[in-house]
Amino acid sequence: MNLEKVRAAAERVARSEGLEVVDVEWKVGKQRFLRVYIDRVPVTPAAGSTVPGGGGQVVETDPGPGYGGVGHLDCEKVSQQLSVILDVEELIPGEAGYILEVSSPGLDRELKRPQDFERFTGRLAKISTVEAIGDAKFFEGRLAGFTDGRVRMELKKSKDKEPRVVEVPIEAIRKANLVVEW
Repeated sequence: MNLEKVRAAAERVARSEGLEVVDVEWKVGKQRFLRVYIDRVPVTPAAGSTVPGGGGQVVETDPGPGYGGVGHLDCEKVSQQLSVILDVEELIPGEAGYILEVSSPGLDRELKRPQDFERFTGRLAKISTVEAIGDAKFFEGRLAGFTDGRVRMELKKSKDKEPRVVEVPIEAIRKANLVVEW
């Protein structure tokens, strides 16, 4: 199975719907699963720009939390279109069937790519590392950007310590997720 060809097909479909592909997974167990995670493309117009159809009205923009929310209809559209492409282009090998799941990455989505860390700057996240950085392998705090291959994070203030900023090399990250804030 060529997952890159599947990803390219999923990206074509998602783009046509104003969406982006966050991740593609192929899992084989008792059944074969193709999971495609989609999200709304972040739109951050420049502050002071006019609103289309707004009669020239100038608005202050707030990029919001960094994610746009994908609905059931978005998942359904992508699933239907992608299913046809996968069958026509014969991108899923073998006679056995498979299950195609198209969904949102969720509020506690995994962060993998540099653009994920940039996109969600300001959001609360948890990062665990392969090896200790300083004296820790687990960090929780606000994402503060991504530069030179390093994720910047403002750590939560603890009882006896002032808040501090750490830089975690992206290759040292074992797992990183957003934290849901209520």
